[in-house]
Amino acid sequence: MTRTARVTRTTGETDITIELDLDGSGTCDISTGVPFFDHMLNAFGRHGLFDLTIHATGDTEVDAHHTVEDTGIVLGQAFACALGDKAGITRFADCAIPMDETLVMAAVDISGRGQAYCDLPLPTERVGAFDTELAVEFFYAFARDACLTLHVRELAGANSHHIIEAAFKAVGRAMRHACERDPRVTGVPSTKGSL
Repeated sequence: MTRTARVTRTTGETDITIELDLDGSGTCDISTGVPFFDHMLNAFGRHGLFDLTIHATGDTEVDAHHTVEDTGIVLGQAFACALGDKAGITRFADCAIPMDETLVMAAVDISGRGQAYCDLPLPTERVGAFDTELAVEFFYAFARDACLTLHVRELAGANSHHIIEAAFKAVGRAMRHACERDPRVTGVPSTKGSL
């Protein structure tokens, strides 16, 4: 049984199509019109071992906000779709990623409840042309629409690029482990019987 999804969302601000294979090898084809964001999504897919195609166009002449947030929405929807009834998954996972002076931890529960809690103090407002506060906006949208609980916490850091990149890698790796099938799990991993 393949765990894949293809989701398209078109609004007056963005047009986004995402294809996702949870059991891939980390092959990514990403183009959002926001180069630093493309780099972060590549890190997420590569370290999560997700095959990920993201083609997005947005009103980047205004700024990157709608493109980044809406990509989070569509990627979250793709994960929710690809996970299906969530039978046999590991469900919980965490990962700490060091990147030079930076250390960022991500923890995930594929809970059915979409919420994110991010503590990522960033020393600069921009990395190149990228508005650094958009990283957190992405995680909020992703967690909400994937219907999972996500914590992302900076434990150490001084360089905004390193902090954001470590966060995307940590979330990708935590998602990889939470989505993996556990042969010891029978049905849905919940005392309630559903997620």
